[in-house]
Amino acid sequence: MLNDDQLLRYSRQIMLPEVDIAGQESWLTASVLIIGLGGLGSPVAMYLAAAGVGRLVLVDDDQVELTNLQRQIIHRTATIGMAKVDSAKATIAGLNPDTEVVAINTRLDQAALEKQVAECDLVVDCCDNFTTRFAVNAACVKHQTPLVSGAAIRLEGQVAVFDPRREDAPCYRCLYRDGDDENLTCAESGVLAPLVGIIGSVQAMEALKVLADLGEPLVGRLLLLDGRHMDWRTLKLRRDPECPCCGDKNK
Repeated sequence: MLNDDQLLRYSRQIMLPEVDIAGQESWLTASVLIIGLGGLGSPVAMYLAAAGVGRLVLVDDDQVELTNLQRQIIHRTATIGMAKVDSAKATIAGLNPDTEVVAINTRLDQAALEKQVAECDLVVDCCDNFTTRFAVNAACVKHQTPLVSGAAIRLEGQVAVFDPRREDAPCYRCLYRDGDDENLTCAESGVLAPLVGIIGSVQAMEALKVLADLGEPLVGRLLLLDGRHMDWRTLKLRRDPECPCCGDKNK
């Protein structure tokens, strides 16, 4: 049951008919795994904590650098040199001390990744490389855990939700295959600061929707943003029967 402080803190959400007490309680009892505490992971972690998600598991093996501060808003000048997960945990503690934060300052191998995925209600992929994205997707498919995926670079971004609990829903590997990795990073190609905030905020929104069974998440759809012209497009995604991860031969 929500206490008086929680009723006041989350009152603007609870008054929404789609959320109400039941929706807020679903967030308070949820555990979310966030992979990457950079440009995307920053707004994701902050908005999920602010919204009242009860437990956040943060995974990143990097440290805060001066070049991060232009877009990774969960970190501060004072935390340069600190592990990103510890810097993020400190910020979240100041934002909502009721949110339990588990900070994992290492790159997870497949076994450790699967353990974390199996113990969480939802995964938000905020990493910047295909190798990790493929591994996260495989673990989510195996353990039937919803996955909110996002990417942003230069002036372009995308978001999709992959929910293996839904029959015939595609997975990340239905969209991308081996060899698609262009090895592009923000360090090499650049990125405009608000872009990651926009995409990360959409990821947080989709995560909350999935957890509370609210509205219609981006399952089977890829949302694309052209920030140069502020143009949004939506592409339909279908499950590939030949997908190496969720295809028919793996069922």
